[in-house]
Amino acid sequence: MIKIGITGGIGSGKTTVCHIFEQLGIPVFYADTVAKEIMVTDPVLRDGIIKTFGSESYELSGKLNNKHIAQIVFNNKAELEKLNALVHPAVFRAFESWQQTIPAGVPYNLKEAALLFESGSYKMCDHSILVTAPEAVKIQRVMERDGVTSEQVEARMDKQLSDIEKNKMADFLITNDESQSVILQVLELHHQFINLTK
Repeated sequence: MIKIGITGGIGSGKTTVCHIFEQLGIPVFYADTVAKEIMVTDPVLRDGIIKTFGSESYELSGKLNNKHIAQIVFNNKAELEKLNALVHPAVFRAFESWQQTIPAGVPYNLKEAALLFESGSYKMCDHSILVTAPEAVKIQRVMERDGVTSEQVEARMDKQLSDIEKNKMADFLITNDESQSVILQVLELHHQFINLTK
């Protein structure tokens, strides 16, 4: 089965694009959602986080203490790299397990990840899609969605590779600029991927 990575900067609309693929019967692995889940459920990952960031990394209820982790990694690149070095391999393991659950006959699947290129997880995929949008559109979407300022959005964007850098690594591009049909672009790629499996 062909594995397709899909990514896009904050506000690009990659989740919306993934939902269109799901309507076509294509399974999607949401890496960022799974990462949050397994930081609580994966015992190896939990142990690693506690050893690296202290027992206060988890609340008494067992939930991740997001505030504690954020204070350590937010403006400290070295600490963030330590966290990613623990989380990314666990997500890779979860992705491999998830693939075993996909029914026979499904032509391909998608792995959605904000840091597809930054984490190196694109190397586990046969092809990759980048969802792009003009910066002003992305900023407006995130401001409306999260109730934040443009400065806060730009600070988040600064932590990700630019679309120009990602575009150099991506195999396919979907432009979600509200002037071109995203559905038609997804359908075109869907047919291409099905043809690759024949």
